[in-house]
Amino acid sequence: MRGAYLSYAAKRFAQAVVVILLAYVFTFVVVSILPGDPITNVLRDPQNGFSEEQIRQIIAAQGLDRPIPVQLWTSLSNFVTGDLGLSMRSSRPVTTLIAEVLPSTLILASAAFAIALLLALTIAYGTQFVPKRFGQGLLRGFPSLFLSVPNFVIGLVLIHIFGFQLGLFRVIAPDSFWATFFAAIALGVPISARITEVLIANLDKESEQEYAAVARSRGLGQARLFARHLLKPSSLPVVTVIALAIGELLGGSLITETVFGRTGIGSLVQRSVSTQDLPVLQAVVSLAAVVFVLVNLIADLVYPLLDPRVKLIGGRRVRPTTADDSATATSAAVTS
Repeated sequence: MRGAYLSYAAKRFAQAVVVILLAYVFTFVVVSILPGDPITNVLRDPQNGFSEEQIRQIIAAQGLDRPIPVQLWTSLSNFVTGDLGLSMRSSRPVTTLIAEVLPSTLILASAAFAIALLLALTIAYGTQFVPKRFGQGLLRGFPSLFLSVPNFVIGLVLIHIFGFQLGLFRVIAPDSFWATFFAAIALGVPISARITEVLIANLDKESEQEYAAVARSRGLGQARLFARHLLKPSSLPVVTVIALAIGELLGGSLITETVFGRTGIGSLVQRSVSTQDLPVLQAVVSLAAVVFVLVNLIADLVYPLLDPRVKLIGGRRVRPTTADDSATATSAAVTS
């Protein structure tokens, strides 16, 4: 098993590296090679006030006077070593600009992720054990409701109610605890919808299995049945959904930060778009691709460790779907 897992991990890691490099090359092509040369167009904008001599110096410093393959190789080499270049507007290193705003975005994204998981677990538990006459159907409709309402609408409602009406936080202090908490709710509620849908569907499937009936016949309590027998097998597909939700967290944080006036990656992107600071935009897009690929890589590596039914064959992940799975789970329920 260890050798098969190492082979599987090495193959997935190599694929992740290739995807990251291709994503950077694609971003470089879009930003630097398409007709019109957007970087020099920005420099020659009369509003920027650059002279021709200054433009030639900046182009030489950025390496834009070199052949395209040389530019690509230099840019890719710098990216691998962590050098993201200089901002065209402030002449400061892009890594410094990102490092200044990244902690705020990470705090918001982490809080939103925790809220999304808590909501998903609470709603999923209720759909299994709350009687239908007490609102089980309503709970099952929450994911659709969460998906239908954009996060910026949720954010505006929260600001109006808890900021202006109840005064729990001040809009001019967007980094305070309560402001961060409500911003995380606005970002986390839509994210929780997909997690909840997948978790409910798998809980419904697992609750009908023989091992669940055996556990109930032995008088196992609802909470214990949920935590010890239903949650783990039902949450395994959620690992993949969570990995995909990271992309929604990255995209949603840009909008949420703008709505709540937070200083983060979203505000940096907004300023870079308005000022056409293309090195910053290229760096942010590339780093977002790196984060997304790495999170999915971690999910792929964790999955075989969580599910003993997964077999690794030739560097591939194969999950058998035989009656032996149900028999194994039934045996575990009997011995618990």
